Amino acid sequence: MRSVSTLIRTRRTNLVDILIILFIIAASITCVVPFLYMISLSLSSNNAIISQKVTLWPVDFTIETYKAILSDNDMIYSLGYSVVLTILYTIICMLLTICAAYPLTKKKLSGRNFILTVMIITMYFSGGLIPDYILVKDLQLINTMWSLILPGALSVFNLIILKTFFESLPESLEESAAIDGCNDLGTLVRIVLPLSLPSIATLSLFYAVGRWNGFQDALFYVTEENLYPIQLKLYQIITANQQIEGEGSIGAYIVPESLKAASVMFATVPILLIYPKLQKYFVEGVMLGAIKG
Repeated sequence: MRSVSTLIRTRRTNLVDILIILFIIAASITCVVPFLYMISLSLSSNNAIISQKVTLWPVDFTIETYKAILSDNDMIYSLGYSVVLTILYTIICMLLTICAAYPLTKKKLSGRNFILTVMIITMYFSGGLIPDYILVKDLQLINTMWSLILPGALSVFNLIILKTFFESLPESLEESAAIDGCNDLGTLVRIVLPLSLPSIATLSLFYAVGRWNGFQDALFYVTEENLYPIQLKLYQIITANQQIEGEGSIGAYIVPESLKAASVMFATVPILLIYPKLQKYFVEGVMLGAIKG
């Protein structure tokens, strides 16, 4: 009887594993198929797209759409500017997040719970779009790089993740550092941060992806073309080429769907190249940052 029951449990376990694997495969397909379709559109000819022959494989392979995008010098400048903007934004965000999260782990900090509560309230309530714009305008940040950095420079959600990670570190390490004469800043730099690299790398990826994909704030706060991030630049190209225009247009004789697909790939590939290098830190950081103890 015992062997039979064990066999039944084993079969149930195998069935559950198979169902989980099938679910993961189905979820992966739903993510990969649209991406492959966008690639196929961007590499297919106009006639193939118009006749709706394109599926998951390019028809009448061509790279004319990418040539049209890359031929615009402003696009190359916007790409480089977005890289610099994203790096600067990520560095500032992580400095603010670390400087806010670490003191909140100290029980001796007066008003710690009140400060954290006020921060959490901002996750659910905000002044709204118009007050945000008025504030940015009054601070004279309109048409500056800082209008795309400072308003979103601290995420309370990321702060809570990093705070939880800091609290999961053994207190004995900080006590040993204090005995050796380290102050709080020295303990943070020499002990806490080196042990928190997985969580820091994870949050840096969150901030970088958020800024790279940011579009709405640039649309509101920036009107000078030399300050357009890549997402806003691509938006302008797409809207300017909703219909095929004359020879002077960047999208001359290019079907808008092909241009949209190429624009999506142009903006997505840089992040896809970075993510694999941070994947191991991403997984480890999310798991450790979510568990205290």
